[in-house]
Amino acid sequence: MDRNLLRQARIAWAALGLTVGLSGLGGLLAVLQAWFLSRIIEQVFLDGQALAGVTGDLTLLLGVIGLRAAAAMGSEVAAGSVAVRVKTDLRRVLFDHVLALGPTYTRGERSGELTATLVEGVEVLDAYFSQYLPQLIVATLVPLTILVAVFPIDLLSALVLLLTAPLIPLFMILIGKAAEALTGRQYELLSRLSAHFLDILQGLTTLKLLGQSEVQVTMIGRISDQYRVATMRVLRVAFLSALVLELVATISTAIVAVEISLRLLSGRIGFQQALFVLILAPEFYLPLRMLGARFHAGAAGGSAARRIFEVLTTPLAAPQGGLARTLVDSEARRLLTESIVFRDVHYSYDGDRTALRGVSFEIRAGQKVALVGPSGAGKSTLANLLLRFVEPDRGEIVVDGRPLAALPLAAWRDQLAWVPQMPHLFHSTIVANIRLARPDASLDEVIEAARHAGLHDFIRSLPQGYETIVGERGARLSSGQAQRLALARAFLKDAPLLILDEPTSSLDPENEARLQASTDRLMRGRTVLIIAHRLSTVYQADQIVVLAGGRVVETGRHDALARSQGLYHQLATAGGLGEGEP
Repeated sequence: MDRNLLRQARIAWAALGLTVGLSGLGGLLAVLQAWFLSRIIEQVFLDGQALAGVTGDLTLLLGVIGLRAAAAMGSEVAAGSVAVRVKTDLRRVLFDHVLALGPTYTRGERSGELTATLVEGVEVLDAYFSQYLPQLIVATLVPLTILVAVFPIDLLSALVLLLTAPLIPLFMILIGKAAEALTGRQYELLSRLSAHFLDILQGLTTLKLLGQSEVQVTMIGRISDQYRVATMRVLRVAFLSALVLELVATISTAIVAVEISLRLLSGRIGFQQALFVLILAPEFYLPLRMLGARFHAGAAGGSAARRIFEVLTTPLAAPQGGLARTLVDSEARRLLTESIVFRDVHYSYDGDRTALRGVSFEIRAGQKVALVGPSGAGKSTLANLLLRFVEPDRGEIVVDGRPLAALPLAAWRDQLAWVPQMPHLFHSTIVANIRLARPDASLDEVIEAARHAGLHDFIRSLPQGYETIVGERGARLSSGQAQRLALARAFLKDAPLLILDEPTSSLDPENEARLQASTDRLMRGRTVLIIAHRLSTVYQADQIVVLAGGRVVETGRHDALARSQGLYHQLATAGGLGEGEP
């Protein structure tokens, strides 16, 4: 375990222990406060003591009240500290886990819902740890302390307290089952609303062009109204539960007051003892009432926690270590000097959607290998396996004679650059987006990479140059400019292995021609795996691997495969590969 995380966990447990200790101290001080108050009242009203006669007890009473207030404040501060630390650590662990899961996982999730889990879901736990959990401890310790104090003094009142106390948790559980279901529904609607709203924002331009923006406004309004209704239902149950718990606590306190009054009138209990128990009766039920009032925070926290731990328990596809963890930098740089070999590789998504069935082929160092095949043939899955976003179900990938799974993940990814068809650009500056490939790169190195990608002149024409904000997902850039920025990242990375999901496939002929020269420059002197969509790229490949149904059906160069009259020939002649012969 991360030492820093372990240290933070110990601090959080220490703060939680302090909360428990202060809560227990608060219960003892409540008993002492009731004792001194009943004693002072008896001395003044029955024994006729003057102020001088009770000064000592009054001083002690004020001291107890001050200590009790300090204990309550300390308990709240400690509980707040626990909540802050837990939120901070959980958000960091959750974020790191989502990053480690990689794009294969996040593509199957809605961005808005995942973001709501990382932000709002973790924030909901604040009330759980700072209010509900401490109150759960208080509701256990304080009533037990009061019962221990009352039993030796008044057995009958102690039995009344003991028998009526379970009524509050019982009603809380009965009402809580309905509240839990409603809270789960509310959190589900919030996640759905967040996901839908983010999708709408990101696709607003397209919706406007298609004339569908007003339809989506109506849709958001309907979901928002459903969320409002769900929230009001939760609040209604919360208020009703508070009313029921107050009623039970009031009736129980009244029973104690009546039975004490009757026995006091008949002389079977002393005044101080009766007053002491009567003062403690509301204190006995107060923590239980407060627990009921804060049960909503517990239910909301439980709903959020279920989703959070669902994400956290998602297993990582790639082991975050390996047998070669001791690989030094000089050895890491010598990776990929010979070949990458796929040996009988099988892979299925979610255990039932088979993507690869016994794929075997070799990529020699310095080769340009093109993957060709119809949609769903397994081309992207092979790229994901090399990127180690997923791991093979069976078979293995061998790099220079070593199993890829045994190589440290960070060392391996240092050896490759990835240019996807739809590069992800962040709402940040151009220089920050390019530096994503190598965060320690200097500005001169970033500019040089932009020159190689053919992007420098465009950037220089912008008023803020390399400090220009590109917008969420590169909203302020055209498709061609976004692809050039992705190429600039690859130039800056300067890795020996390049995985290229042919970036020119979605561009018009003019932009394609401009980008092709930069792509050719990037491929020089590197081992390249290309997911090919156009004949112009396939012609240049040293080896073409034709996939169908998750299997390799043909391998070879263009001329030989074209003469074989196989699947490659069919794809090339039937339009399965785009035109664009060089």
